[in-house]
Amino acid sequence: MLGPGKARLLELIRDSGSISAAGRAMEMSYKRAWMLVEEMNAAFQDPLVDSTRGGPGGGGARVTEAGLRVLALYRSVESTAARAATDEIATLLAMLRPVPDLG
Repeated sequence: MLGPGKARLLELIRDSGSISAAGRAMEMSYKRAWMLVEEMNAAFQDPLVDSTRGGPGGGGARVTEAGLRVLALYRSVESTAARAATDEIATLLAMLRPVPDLG
């Protein structure tokens, strides 16, 4: 229903007021961005994004109050999980190969 990509899409729609601009920023087609918005809107009780069709005055999109709340909760879950997994993340990082210095 929501993951890092969809959360980023919501943030970009919030910041740009445009599904197409948000999709471009993520290097995806408008069709793909719109499909993800439709998936999110269908998954939640209230729509996360409200959009208006283009035309002479242009269209637009906005993240609804429900969308802003969902986004805030998602980012809070990410932060809580990262804090809880600090030791495991440090262990994983220590297991990585060193990155060669290209400079």
